[in-house]
Amino acid sequence: MSDLQPLDAFRSPRFGQPATFMRLPHVREPGRLDVALIGIPYDGGTSYRPGARFGPRAVREQSALIRPWNPVLRVSPFEKLRIADYGDVDVAPISIERTFEAVEREIRRLLEHGVIPVSVGGDHSVTLPILRAVARRHGPVAIVHFDAHPDTWDEYVGSRYFHGTPFRRAVEERLIDPRRTIQIGIRGPLYGPSDFDFHAEHGLEAIRIEEVKEQGTRWVAERLRRLAGGPVYCSFDIDAVDPAYAPGTGTPEVGGLTSYEAVSLVRMLQGLTLVGADVVEVSPLYDGPGQVTALLAANLLFELVSLLALGR
Repeated sequence: MSDLQPLDAFRSPRFGQPATFMRLPHVREPGRLDVALIGIPYDGGTSYRPGARFGPRAVREQSALIRPWNPVLRVSPFEKLRIADYGDVDVAPISIERTFEAVEREIRRLLEHGVIPVSVGGDHSVTLPILRAVARRHGPVAIVHFDAHPDTWDEYVGSRYFHGTPFRRAVEERLIDPRRTIQIGIRGPLYGPSDFDFHAEHGLEAIRIEEVKEQGTRWVAERLRRLAGGPVYCSFDIDAVDPAYAPGTGTPEVGGLTSYEAVSLVRMLQGLTLVGADVVEVSPLYDGPGQVTALLAANLLFELVSLLALGR
């Protein structure tokens, strides 16, 4: 077992203690880590309801009930890997450009030490600077993107950077391989049929929610198999999940994944070479009783670190 995670840390929720992700130690030294859980409390890229800047705090609080053994994947990630709460990126709330610089700088620092970053947002715009750092180390990566929205629009009210543009910018900057990009859970009204012209031009695959419901999660898992053999980054926007299960988000869309489907689909990434991940768009201001959205995000976070442990 890693010296960072004494088993006693998991025997009680440690109420009254400062919250950390899954009650793990707070460690700011990359050289001591295999995986860093890092908060990005920024929501200046939102186009509708704000509040995702408080997502990392809420996920930390709700992750207090996470236990160390994953009985489905049959792994105890905290025994196999040195994992800790790295703290938050020091963002600039009034500047998306300066925030991007800060995020990229911090993720690059982790990657230079061989640490895998697993981030909690924050709105989805923060995935772009993460991918800038990831691509600098690994080259263009494959993407598994869970979301209600494609996030490949060109601009919004004159801005090329907001939470609806990160994957278009990532393709343009050659940070990701568009033909090895799969988006899961896409649904909801659009501006027009041209919204998917970018996909057709560059080869991104969008799996609509209707296909997930009609074909089943096992069918989706088969689609994911083609991403094997190279570095993969997973980005999970919590609005991929139906607002009946995850109301605490800025741009909810009805008819989404159940919480069970969401967890199951993340587990089906087993066998892919994950080089990083994020869970974004948790906005606790709109969460339901019991903070169910943040609780789901915390469990998705645990599944992701479990997958990383299986890969070692």
